[in-house]
Amino acid sequence: MSPPRAKALILTALLVVIVAIAAALAWARWPSPQGYAPSVMAHARELHEHIIAFDSRITVPLDFGTQGAEADRDGPGQFDLVKAGRGRLSGAALAIFGWPELWNGPNAPHHPTPGFVEEAREQQESRYRILTGMVRDFPEQVGFAYSPEDFRRLAMEGKFAIVMSLLNAYPLGDDLSALDRWHARGMRMFGFNYVGNNAWADSSRPLPFFNDSPDALGGLSPLGRQAVARLNDLGVVIDVSQMSTQALEQVAQLTRAPIVASHSAPRALVDIKRNLSDHELQLIANSGGVIQVVGFSGYLRPPSAATLGKLNALREQFALPPLAGLDNALMPGDPIIAIWPQARFGAYASQLYALLEEDPKATLGQYLDAIDYTVKKVGIDHVGISSDFNDGGGLQGWKDVSEARNLTAALIERGYSDADIAKLWGGNFLRAWQQVQAVARHD
Repeated sequence: MSPPRAKALILTALLVVIVAIAAALAWARWPSPQGYAPSVMAHARELHEHIIAFDSRITVPLDFGTQGAEADRDGPGQFDLVKAGRGRLSGAALAIFGWPELWNGPNAPHHPTPGFVEEAREQQESRYRILTGMVRDFPEQVGFAYSPEDFRRLAMEGKFAIVMSLLNAYPLGDDLSALDRWHARGMRMFGFNYVGNNAWADSSRPLPFFNDSPDALGGLSPLGRQAVARLNDLGVVIDVSQMSTQALEQVAQLTRAPIVASHSAPRALVDIKRNLSDHELQLIANSGGVIQVVGFSGYLRPPSAATLGKLNALREQFALPPLAGLDNALMPGDPIIAIWPQARFGAYASQLYALLEEDPKATLGQYLDAIDYTVKKVGIDHVGISSDFNDGGGLQGWKDVSEARNLTAALIERGYSDADIAKLWGGNFLRAWQQVQAVARHD
């Protein structure tokens, strides 16, 4: 090789090295597309290779697993196994619940009919079939966790761990034995309420269109009180999200095991009954339980001024008074709605939710404000993480399960230690779950 050519090759090699070094330096200094320094994102990625990351509230859509929404494909929803792998999410409580959309449609009945209850039960069964089908079809990727030990084992095997969560006692009617049947099927978390009261407990969001009134039962019914004891016996985590304050207080008094709010936020941020007061936060913590702070925009910050203006214009159109608080801003909760015709209610509800959907999503910073507040009130050992994906959850920077590490990066930037982040992401829930199972009485 001639000297000039050798010299040219050496210069080219040096140039490649210089470019590589410059790129590495730039990568070390420039923020990621999410706004986090690469060193912070690298720290978050490394953490997720070692911690258990658990989301306590994700819903599977009723079409999950069908063509175009396959569990093992990167689909349009906020959760699938591909996204969970990309975000290094170890597992989640996948909610089995039924609450038909017909309640806010133009032909909604004024009270739950047998057809309504039957549809709610069919939705429960459909979601159960979806979960069992996913475990059957992808045994190398996913499995059910029936205990904290199961969860940890699945995580060690690199499999996504499903905690089966039953939400809303409404479809169960007054059948207490349904708890035993669902436990045998794999249920390990049970939430009494969704929108609307039921035969077990008052909801934090009674539905006037179904002739609900606040605190109609005075908290728990006798059936609900029996359910607390039975759930303790079965070793099932009691989920107090969406219960009325009186119902939550009574659960806290009756339980002999920790209780969990699977997807709630502090009322100090948004003053609505669906959120938890400081008193309720403390009751959960005093039980040894965990508040799983939810990434749901409407519970983390009030609607924007522009949206509130549109909501009040809508209310004027339907002869409702201006908003005096935020409870009726987030759902059709005015008592007068009890006498509205079906079509009027359906039109109002659909326009209300459309306006709320247009409001900008809350940010990860606002979500961390809720984490910070809850930690300050009850301590780091009683706080966890939930998204409410596929049922209204999702934030700027945490739009689906693939972006879980963005949340971790945000926690790192807030100054949370690795140990505290591990507690938030799953350590606290697994500890509480272990305590719940420890007091179970096996028949």
